[in-house]
Amino acid sequence: MTHDERDELIAEYAAGYDEVIRSLDNFPADSLSAHPLPDKWSANEIIHHLADSEMTSALRLRKLLTEAHPIIYGYDEAFYAKRLNYNERDIAPALEAFRAARSTTVQLLKTMSEEDWQRVGWHTESGLYSAEKWLQLYAAHAHNHAAQIRRLREEL
Repeated sequence: MTHDERDELIAEYAAGYDEVIRSLDNFPADSLSAHPLPDKWSANEIIHHLADSEMTSALRLRKLLTEAHPIIYGYDEAFYAKRLNYNERDIAPALEAFRAARSTTVQLLKTMSEEDWQRVGWHTESGLYSAEKWLQLYAAHAHNHAAQIRRLREEL
């Protein structure tokens, strides 16, 4: 990956929170927990997933930067949603957790050296896992979920 490609992905990553906030514009507050699309998460569940995913991903990057050959553990996102009552909780604290984790991680991304980008660990579900792979995965993550929220709003 070139420096310019990385910079584009960092900018995409940095814009993810604002994209999610825009996706919530005009979303009826009383419908945040609705499931207008069968077998899909509600907006509430998506927001809580983003908070937990962002905190997890922030830790994953930090492990890659600070540990020699770290183990990056996967987790069952659907189980988290159910067990942690995503659809029954207020989204305000989740949005703040998502914003804060992403904001502090952007600071790191902007200061990483070429050597940092080449650091690797082992992901328990997907194998060899580098900082570059991390960036490729998470740059689009919030944008994809923002699109899901917009589709939910359209279905209401």
